[in-house]
Amino acid sequence: MPVVVKNKKAYFNYHILEKMEAGMVLSGQEVKSIKAGRASLSSAYVVIKKGEAYLVNCNIPPYQPKNAPSNYNPTADRKLLLNKKEINYLIGKTGEKGITLVPLSIYTKNNLLKLEIGLGKGKRKKDKREDLKKKDIDKRLKQIIKASRG
Repeated sequence: MPVVVKNKKAYFNYHILEKMEAGMVLSGQEVKSIKAGRASLSSAYVVIKKGEAYLVNCNIPPYQPKNAPSNYNPTADRKLLLNKKEINYLIGKTGEKGITLVPLSIYTKNNLLKLEIGLGKGKRKKDKREDLKKKDIDKRLKQIIKASRG
């Protein structure tokens, strides 16, 4: 399962409580563009409208801009393929206070593109600072260990 596109800000801004896999309805040129690694999930989010899940604000530029249809919208809403049971589960979970659906990554599985969705709870500024401190300490420890071996 090689990850093609990753949302790095998702883990920084949210505590990810659960993960789920969903397929996406895409056109051929969108698939090629994503596999080339040109998509962006940085400001994207998942919404459930009328019993269907959609990926909103995901930027997928055209694969070949000169050959793109004139009405192509790179940030159009894209339908997610989930079964009814999963959608009802997500509706129930997002009804809780502070829980949101965050796209985490797009990866390939058996030659198909899949979207990993996370149920996230927003982090406070204090939590973000603590994460940065932990990351910095881990980085320093790795440098010390590497220096002592060399």
